[in-house]
Amino acid sequence: MTQYFLTLPHDSAEEPTMASMDPAELETVMAAVGKLNDDMIASGAFVTAGGLFPPSTAITVDATGDSVTHTPGPFVEAKEYVGGFWIIEATDQAAAVSWAEQASAACQSKVEVRALQEAPE
Repeated sequence: MTQYFLTLPHDSAEEPTMASMDPAELETVMAAVGKLNDDMIASGAFVTAGGLFPPSTAITVDATGDSVTHTPGPFVEAKEYVGGFWIIEATDQAAAVSWAEQASAACQSKVEVRALQEAPE
């Protein structure tokens, strides 16, 4: 089966975290995401998932030159960033999109779906 990367975009200007969310709203979202994760696990689709801290907490590492550099912040500036993700296994893109629809409803957010590349044979 193909693995798919489901990502949740967040607004870079706001950089929300679970700590900054309204507690009642967070509880509702976490319950919905917990049910979605349970459903994914039961179906065999779940590989892993996680939430990410905002880009302002990132460190970009570059070891491509003569010396290694560590630069505070993201490697790219964007109006949105990936705030959370799932990696799932699905039989095809339509099945992955179906999971993304459920993730979008659970998180009250858009969800992007992309297949992970497989090494050529």
